[in-house]
Amino acid sequence: MPAPVRSSLPCQPACLPRLFALILVCLLCLSGTMAQAQKLSIYTEDWPPMNFKTKTGIDGMAVDMVKALQTLTGSKESIQLVPWARGYKAVLEDESVLLFSLGRSPEREKLMHMLGPIAISKTAVYTRKGEAARLKALDNDIYKLPVGAYRGSIFADAAKKKGFINLAQADSPLNSSKMLFAYRFDLWVEGSLAVNSILQESGRTAADVEEVMVLDSLELYLAFSLKTPAATISLWENALRQMKKDGSFQKIHQKWLPGEAPPVEVFRVEGGH
Repeated sequence: MPAPVRSSLPCQPACLPRLFALILVCLLCLSGTMAQAQKLSIYTEDWPPMNFKTKTGIDGMAVDMVKALQTLTGSKESIQLVPWARGYKAVLEDESVLLFSLGRSPEREKLMHMLGPIAISKTAVYTRKGEAARLKALDNDIYKLPVGAYRGSIFADAAKKKGFINLAQADSPLNSSKMLFAYRFDLWVEGSLAVNSILQESGRTAADVEEVMVLDSLELYLAFSLKTPAATISLWENALRQMKKDGSFQKIHQKWLPGEAPPVEVFRVEGGH
């Protein structure tokens, strides 16, 4: 008698419904994971030309870049323009928060996850046109003078680290620039990428100020709260790498920051360590 023929099928018809049910559960779990990975509260501030409010919405180099990343990651959350203090508090305390554009520093690296850089600025001290030579002649005594800065900004922190002891902090970059021209102080610290746009808001230009000194170079990043799922950050990281590889990132950078070299590398900084 010939040996019985064994089926080569991995499953008999009776077990197919259970197999389909298992596949469906796996697909639902994967779908839920992707949805969780993509859900974010996204905040930015008014700091042109990187991010700023217009009559019709929000615009800027970083805004264009984040919107392009949202298209690639499937993120549909709206970008909220809020005061810097509110956005910074959210990225420190809340779950699944993205804040941009944020200057990278050793202190901040421990408090949040970072992805970038998306631009490179310099932190510089400015004064009114025609007064730089007088102030530079003060030598080390210059560090005793009041310095205007945007409250809570990395530029204020940089001035402190370099030895300035008297900070006059305003509630916005625009107001800090206005205080300079109102002679509330002679020195103003700000990021070089933003200086011209800030001055234009008050009817002035970069020709109305002079650079006194450069404090440091500043890389700008996307910042994610520590409670953001790793899957979310990985999606955005892969999207940023794709944009820098296919040239779409460089096009956005050139549109807003002509003459500035776009950063080509991608770094993911893990916070909480």
